[in-house]
Amino acid sequence: MPMPALAGGRQGAEELRPLVQLVLDALTEGARRRGGPVPRGGPAAVAAGVDEALGEAMPRDGRGERESLHTLVRMLAEGAADPAEPFCAAHLHCPPLAVAAAADLAASALNPSLDSWDQAPAAGELEIRVTRALAALVFPDLPAPDALVTTGGTESNQLALLLARERAAGGPRVQVVCGASAHHSVLRAAWLLGLPHPMVVDTPTGVLDPAAVAGALDELPVRALVVATAGTTDTGAIDPLRQIAAVTSHYGAELHVDAAYGGPLLFSRRESGKLDGLQSAVSVSLDLHKLGWQPVAAGLLAVPDSAALRPLEHQADYLNAGDDTDAGLPDLLGRSLRTSRRPDVLKVAVTLRALGREGMAALVDAVCDRARDLAAKVEQHPDLVLYGQPTISTVLFRPRAADDEAVAELRRRLLYGGRAVFGRARADGRLWLKATLLNPYLRPEDLDALLQLATEGITAR
Repeated sequence: MPMPALAGGRQGAEELRPLVQLVLDALTEGARRRGGPVPRGGPAAVAAGVDEALGEAMPRDGRGERESLHTLVRMLAEGAADPAEPFCAAHLHCPPLAVAAAADLAASALNPSLDSWDQAPAAGELEIRVTRALAALVFPDLPAPDALVTTGGTESNQLALLLARERAAGGPRVQVVCGASAHHSVLRAAWLLGLPHPMVVDTPTGVLDPAAVAGALDELPVRALVVATAGTTDTGAIDPLRQIAAVTSHYGAELHVDAAYGGPLLFSRRESGKLDGLQSAVSVSLDLHKLGWQPVAAGLLAVPDSAALRPLEHQADYLNAGDDTDAGLPDLLGRSLRTSRRPDVLKVAVTLRALGREGMAALVDAVCDRARDLAAKVEQHPDLVLYGQPTISTVLFRPRAADDEAVAELRRRLLYGGRAVFGRARADGRLWLKATLLNPYLRPEDLDALLQLATEGITAR
């Protein structure tokens, strides 16, 4: 068997060209064989398909590049839950733009690692410029906001709590205060960092009540970090950021906002007002692989000033020797807790250049409009009940005649049948079907068909 070719170097592009075409053909064939938003048959059927295609995971003798690539990519596509399909609407898992996916191929082929300048000369500089531009969306009136690229909201929230802990070094330990609707990663980050268990404020209306936050802070004799949410995973709700910021300021507490879902509303002049108060935070999480149409991962942690990131500075002689830094080689090691990391900023940079802020705003506005359209259709449907008007692009509804057990069964039946992928959310003491609309190209007839599936399913019990 000939030696396999490399993806980079002067001949890498030519070596890639036929393989990329093979991948595209396999993706097309796999999607055709799947025939819908998700494979039919549930976990057992998918496992059988993987077993048939994979066979021995590490055979003694290889099958060759073309056969292996075609077989396994086709299998992956056939067994995928494809967020670009109109009836795949469960999670904060967006369909990526083709231009972003194409840029990601270049990142994989060149394989820069952003832990030292001599591994990623252009990528490191690109990351600094693009992250600062995105941070300026969050903190538009400040002279030097900055942002770090992360793997997503979980890592961003962990970093935010870490920075808060380090700011308090030498004093009382930071007490995190969050709502019951906060992302699970907040509690996990506190545990990971050795912080006290967060004080969790009840959120009966789905959002943090500023008065309840004030009551919690009134009881705390220690330094506090309030974590507000702009786009909860269950309902897409946004906490009243401006009022919460005023409360935290009054009590001398700090505010971190988990805007992993809602943060990209900042692109839209029409929708960005929902985030009023965000600029008062000491840190903000946002994900462009949610409401930004990027392949995973494309997370960010934005801060008001690059000086806030100094606690992350770290020295390893083989990566950022002091004399190299003094000689002008940029130090990248303090821009992440990870060492080896890929240039996820490239796909973001390409997308922002291709679409501009107005183009991104148009996509944001489109999915928000589709969510309002779906909510209106649910309200008009005699057999469905709407939980509430969408704040971003999440719509909760359920068949009027169904109990919680029937709602759960309906969701699984549609999923196992390969017909639709709804999420599930508990709100108001009941279980709801969740449609998270992140596909800006949904048509009115797609929304009608999505609701038809839900009503057909409950009738078929």
